[in-house]
Order: sequence, then structure tokens, then C-alpha cells
Amino acid sequence: MAQLQALSSCSSLKLLASQPRRELSCRGDKKLSLFQELGGKVSEFRGNVNVSGSTTKTHTLSCNRQSIQAVLTSDKETETKPLRGKLNKVVLAYSGGLDTSVIVPWLRENYGCEVVCFTADVGQGIKELEGLEAKAKASGACQLVVKDLQEEFVRDYVFPCLRAGAVYERKYLLGTSMARPVIAKAMVDVAREVGADAVSHGCTGKGNDQVRFELTFFALNPELSVVAPWREWDIQGREDAIEYAKKHNVPVPVTKKSIYSRDRNLWHLSHEGDILEDPANEPKKDMYMMSVDPEDAPNQPEYIKIGIVSGLPVSLNGEDLSPASLLSKLNDIGGKHGIGRIDMVENRLVGMKSRGVYETPGGTILSAAVRELESLTLDRESMQFKDMAALKYAELVYAGRWFDPLRESLDKFMEEITATTTGSVTLKLYKGSVSVTGRTSPYSLYREDISSFESGNIYDQADAAGFIKLYGLPMKVRAMLEKGI
Repeated sequence: MAQLQALSSCSSLKLLASQPRRELSCRGDKKLSLFQELGGKVSEFRGNVNVSGSTTKTHTLSCNRQSIQAVLTSDKETETKPLRGKLNKVVLAYSGGLDTSVIVPWLRENYGCEVVCFTADVGQGIKELEGLEAKAKASGACQLVVKDLQEEFVRDYVFPCLRAGAVYERKYLLGTSMARPVIAKAMVDVAREVGADAVSHGCTGKGNDQVRFELTFFALNPELSVVAPWREWDIQGREDAIEYAKKHNVPVPVTKKSIYSRDRNLWHLSHEGDILEDPANEPKKDMYMMSVDPEDAPNQPEYIKIGIVSGLPVSLNGEDLSPASLLSKLNDIGGKHGIGRIDMVENRLVGMKSRGVYETPGGTILSAAVRELESLTLDRESMQFKDMAALKYAELVYAGRWFDPLRESLDKFMEEITATTTGSVTLKLYKGSVSVTGRTSPYSLYREDISSFESGNIYDQADAAGFIKLYGLPMKVRAMLEKGI
């Protein structure tokens, strides 16, 4: 048992041994923080002061009528680890996996703070949410906050991108990119509600997500401190994380480790890692989770009709549905027909290229429907400029600049330019393909009496001769110059 020497500032000293316990309450954490602040004054203390809680005994020091709770380990004599900084309370983006489970005690140990875990339900599936509260508290968190953000996610983030026609590098429909700002925004709200002075995430220093989270934090509450453990700690991989978890009595998730790194929400499912790291490798058939192999899809096509108002989907086969409900149903329908599989090599924001495979069944269907309706409602110049603006819009979203003034201004433009994009589109789904078979709109610019090959009063074919001569005049003048005419 570690021995205690007398402290000059104390008139009395009492040790009260309690039974071993694994978890410390938020109230106890405050006492631990107080003790930690006094750590420099008690150099006579032998033993390791561990603020994370472990299989140890709890003792109480009576010093000038003030009780200080400390957790002492026995057998080893080591110096108290200095804090990296001092924070009061941190809101952590929490999934319940190994990384975020380890981050909880790491934050407490290195910043002397209480940890509030936050989980956002953006449609990742009910299994991902099971048992989270028990996991969080077993890791040392004071509280777990779970918020259902599915409708907000689709209504305020997914559908604006859909209306804008935002596609990153010709293929990527921005599934992860759109989810991060809605989660980060909710974290800022929770930090205000619980009185936290910092936020934290488990993103690595190589990915895009660290930027997306932190730019949102900066935009919505620049006073919050941000802690990114993967950019600070000595943990190098899964084995190190498991060892740290065992040392701090954090239950290691017993679920089978996936060979892929996945991110799922109501819009998409992404796959990275393992054999996908070599762009020459074909994805394995059993990797996909949201869609069947197109070869195994039904042999009969399915026809569906999407209703759209001002560039936003509102109904499926005549039934009005909320944004999240509509997308969820289309995921089931599209997945059944093998719709929405994308395999691409993309340029990450941090400079490297990465290979990912995405499943976006419902999103692929909706994208085809909205773009097709625009062929009726937008004139040539408007459509061309909208397509150019969509590239910038997608770039801003991918880069985490959702709350950037330019993205917000572009969104106002997209809302205005698609004000008349109202109508319905009929699509044929068959073995991985989406084909448009019909489109109607009360604001259609298509006129059968003008487009018909039959003669009409509005368009006189003879007028085309003068138009062609004037339109082609620059080309004709250049040719005359070259030939010396």
C-alpha cells in the first residue's frame, strides 16, 4: 500500500478505505479535479494518482476541514501525470466503438474534465444505438445525450444539396459530408445546454471529417475549445487502444471488428479500407449492405413516380411523405434493384487520394428525378450556370464549409432558380439502372406546337438561314483570313 507522509498545510489526516469501484460520478470528478490542481503541493504523495477511475481503492484526505477524493493505485510508485490543459466539461461525439470509448477516460486523465457523450441518430440503424448509455458510463462518462436528427438531416442538409445538384468529382453524392455539420451543430447546442466549455471528436488527422466538425464549431461557437485526441495522444492503432482500455477498465467492444471502415446514415453507406485500398481490386460481393448485386435483382422492372415541388421531393407514387420517410422508402426500393453503387478514387481535402465505395440507392433515384424535371423547367442559360454553381456548392460541402457565407448565398440562388421546378417524374428501376420514362410540369418550357416537325405559326423554319449566317459569322471571317480572301 502506498504510504502517505504528513502534509505541512494539514492539521489532521484521515484515510478512509472504501470498496473497489469502477466508475466515478460527475460529482466525484469535480473533487478529483480539485485534488489534481493541488497535485504540485503534495509531492510527498507516493503512488500513482489516476483520475480516470480503475480497479483501485478510494481514499479521503481531511485537510483543514476540506475533503479531497483521490484514487490511488497500489504496488507501483510513479509520478502524477501532468495535465495537457484544464477543461471543465467536454461534449464528445460518441459512437460506442473502441476509439470513442477510449477517448472518454483519456479526456478525463489529460484534461481533468467531465465528459458528456453525444450521439446523433442520422439513420445509421437501431443496432448502432443499442446499449450506448451503459457503454458510455462504463467508460467514465457522466452523461449520454442522444438526439434524433433524421428529419433535420434530410430536410435541411440532404435536400438542399439535392436541389443544388451538388456532386463531388463527378460521382460522390456527399453522404458523409452532409452529415457532419448537422452532428457538429447539435454538439454545439448540447454544449450550451450542459454548460460545457469544449467539444471533442474521434476523427483522425488524415481524414476530411476533422475539418468538417471543427469548421462548424468555429462558425457556430468560436469560444468552444476543441480537442482532437488522434492529433495528440500516443495511441497508434487498435492494439494500443485495446491496451489503454484494459488499463483503465474500459469495456472493449466485443463485436466482430469489420475489415472495412464504414460510415452509414439515411442518405448513404460508405466503405473504405482493406482490399479497397488498392484501386485495382474489385470490391467483394459480400461487402455491400444496402443493395443487392444487380445480377441478383428482380428480373422485372419496377416503375415509380416522384413528386417534386420547387426542386424538392415531396411524394412517392402519389403519397405525400416527410423527407426522411421518403428517402427511407426509396432506399428499400432502390436497394432491392441494386441501384446506387459507386466506386471511385477521390481527392481528399487534406491532399491525398483515397478509394471508396458508396451505396446511395434512394439518393441516386432522387438525383435522377430532380435533374430530369429541370430539363423541362430551366432554360439553357439558367441550366448551364446552375451546373457551374453546383460544382462550387459541392466543393464547399465536401470541404466542411456548410456554414460559409458563400454556401449559404449559393443556396439562396438554388432556391430561386428552382422555384418553378415542380411536377412529377416517372422512373424505371431495373438491375442497377435508373431510366426516366416520363416527366410533367405545369411550368414546362417545352411546347409541342413549337418542337413539332410540322409547320407552325411561331417558328418559321426559313428564319433559321439568317440565324445561322449571323451565328457563324466569326468562324467564317477567320476562315476567310486564313485563305487570304
